[in-house]
Parts: sequence; structure tokens; C-alpha cells
Amino acid sequence: MPTVSSAPAMPEPKRKLKSGLKGDDVLALQQRLTELGYWNGKADGKFGSTTQQAVYALQKAAGVNRDGTVGPKTWKALTEGVRPKARSTTGTLVEIDLKRQLLLLVAGGQVTQIFNTSTGSNEYYEQEGQTYLADTPRGKFKVGRQIDGWRNAPLGLLWRPKYFNGGIAVHGAPSVPPYPASHGCARVSVAAMNWLWKNDAIPLKTRVWVY
Repeated sequence: MPTVSSAPAMPEPKRKLKSGLKGDDVLALQQRLTELGYWNGKADGKFGSTTQQAVYALQKAAGVNRDGTVGPKTWKALTEGVRPKARSTTGTLVEIDLKRQLLLLVAGGQVTQIFNTSTGSNEYYEQEGQTYLADTPRGKFKVGRQIDGWRNAPLGLLWRPKYFNGGIAVHGAPSVPPYPASHGCARVSVAAMNWLWKNDAIPLKTRVWVY
């Protein structure tokens, strides 16, 4: 079950908040997302793709429709302070929740940052005449290698990948939908991946739990 962080009642916006909008209500949304740990970049009052990614993550944690817009149900989750809980209890690690499609940074059992992610689609694909399943295997791993830049992999471009299970990595991608769509990697936005690198949030040897 997600945890709930109480906060003073926030007046519900008079409009549905969605990509392309600007204003004080968007700024309040961004500030509350950041306060709850949904990575949202810098709060600037402009509802762009980074804010949409954070809204996806909140909607996933709350179990409401993942449409990237903020209506009554999403605002309720925001004001109630819905946050996912970690499974680990000690150490610093990355947790990837396949069911909810969330990537969590965790320290000492506490979730510090929450990201929208898109993992393996669980559909079959062909490569060089062979058929493979696009899955993200569950298990406990460690980041073993990384590339600071674009990797032109056989299945597409990976931005600043951090590999934790063979060819499977956490990496930036131009498209991170709110559902499983990758060949097996855990996608986050390019902006999120840049933040992770800048803050050395997933250094080599970081433990990665996939469940």
C-alpha cells in the first residue's frame, strides 16, 4: 500500500491541469510533487513534459487513470500525499516496481525520489532472425557499467545507460509512456537521466531490485 503524507488542504484548481498550461495552479502542483518526492525538475509554473512524467508517477502510485492530466482524483492523491513504499529496509538502492511502472531511489528504507518508468513490454520481437521476449527480469542486481552519452544499441538509442543486468539498463529515452513499452530496459526521461548523473544518484555498484 502507498504511504500518505499529510499536508495543509490545497485548493483544487478551477481547471484540469495538463501539458501546455501555465499559472500559479501549475506552480502549486509542481511544488507539491517535488515535496512528495516525485521528480519534477525546477518548479516554473509551466506544465511541460517533465511535470507530466511526475504526474504519471503520482497516478501510478495512487492507482488512478494514467492520463498525465490533473483532475479531481489526481488532485486528491496529491493533497493526501500518496507515495509508494520501499521494499528494502537498509542501504542505498534503486527499486523498480514492474506492476506500477515506477523507479524509486531508496535510502535506509525511505523513498527519496520517484520516477515514471517504462520497462519491458512482455511482447515478442525479432532481431537478426531470432525471436525474443521483451521482458525485464525480476531479481536483485548491481550496476556494473555505464556510458556517459548516447549508446547506439541494436534495439535503439540509450541515453547515458547504467547497466545492471547484462544488456538491461536504466537509461534516458525521448519517449517514456506510462505503460511497459521497452525491450527490457527501464526507461526514464532524458531530463531525469541527466539529473541522476549530475547528482551521482546511481553510481557503479548500486544495488537494483526489480520486482
